[in-house]
Amino acid sequence: MPRVLITGVAGFIGSHVADHCLAEGFEVVGVDDLSGGFEENVPAGVAFRRGSVTDAAFIGRVFEGRRFDYVYHLAAYAAEGLSHFIRRYNYENNVVGSMTLVNEAIKHESACFVFTSSIAVYGANQLPMHENLTPRPEDPYGIGKYAVELDLAAAHHVFGLPYVIFRPHNVYGERQNIADKYRNVVGIFLNQVLQGRPMTCFGDGLQTRAFSHIDNVAGLIARAPLVPGAAQQVINVGADEPHTILTLAQEVARAVGVPAVIEHLPARDEVVHAFADHSRALAIFGEQPHVTLRDGIGRMAAWVKTHGPRQPVAFKNIEVRAKLPPSWRS
Repeated sequence: MPRVLITGVAGFIGSHVADHCLAEGFEVVGVDDLSGGFEENVPAGVAFRRGSVTDAAFIGRVFEGRRFDYVYHLAAYAAEGLSHFIRRYNYENNVVGSMTLVNEAIKHESACFVFTSSIAVYGANQLPMHENLTPRPEDPYGIGKYAVELDLAAAHHVFGLPYVIFRPHNVYGERQNIADKYRNVVGIFLNQVLQGRPMTCFGDGLQTRAFSHIDNVAGLIARAPLVPGAAQQVINVGADEPHTILTLAQEVARAVGVPAVIEHLPARDEVVHAFADHSRALAIFGEQPHVTLRDGIGRMAAWVKTHGPRQPVAFKNIEVRAKLPPSWRS
C-alpha cells in the first residue's frame, strides 16, 4: 500500500484529493496549518498533522523515519490578485515552503512529487492557454508557481525526483472557504447572496473564466502517480467552456432562488480572459466525466446552504497599500 503525504489537506482541493487517495487504497498522512482550511474538511482515515510547510523543522519531523511514496503538494495561499500587495508572504508560503518539501522528497527518495501550479503562470493574451506556451506570469502568485515548476524540473535533472505538475484553474465546489473575500468568486458570490447582499463585480463583469468543479480536477491529481504517461508532464486541468462573471452571477442567483443583484466595483488589474486547452490531459488520462457549470453551482449552493454563510475575513498583514482596491482596505 503506497504511503502518501498531502499538504493543504484541510483545504478545499487538498481534502478532495485525500478522498480520492483513500479510495485508491493509499495510506494518507495530511498536513495543514488551518490558516485557510478547516479540520472538519479532513476525511476520516487521514492521519492529520497540524503545521505549516514553511516550518522546516515540522516538515522534517513529518518525514522522519518514514518514506512517502507520493507527495501531493497543494498547500498555498492562492489569492492571485492580492499577491501584488503581499509579495513577501506570497513567496514565503508558495515558494520557500515548497522548497522545504522538495528537499525532503529528494532526501527520502519519494517516487513522485505532484504539484498543483496554476494557469496564472501563462499571463495574459495567450488563448487558449496550452502547455507549449512560454509562461509570462503577471503577478507574484503566478511567478511563484512557475518558480516551483522550474525547480521541480531542476530537481529531476540533478536528483532524479519524478514529478507531475498540474495547472488547474478557477476550481470551485463543496468545502471551499467562502469567507475568503480575495479569491474564489463562486464562493464570494454565494456568501454574499446568502447574506442578502449584492454580488460584487470588479469592472463590467465581461471577464471570462472556465469555472471548474472540483470533481473535474481532484481525481486526476490523485491518480497521476499511477499513470505512466503523466511522469514529468505539465498538465492543464479543468473545464473547457469559459463563462463571463455576469453569467456566473446569474447561475448563482438561480441556484439559490433569488434575483441576481450585482454591484459593480472599479475594475482591478487582472487578466481579462482565461481559459485553457486540455488536449494533453485527454491524451494522458482519457475522457473524463464532466460537471457542467449549472450542475456544479447547484451542488455547491446546496452545500453552502447546509453550512450557512460566513463572515468575510480580512487579510491582516497587507504589505503594500498603494493601489489596493477600496473593497479590500477594510
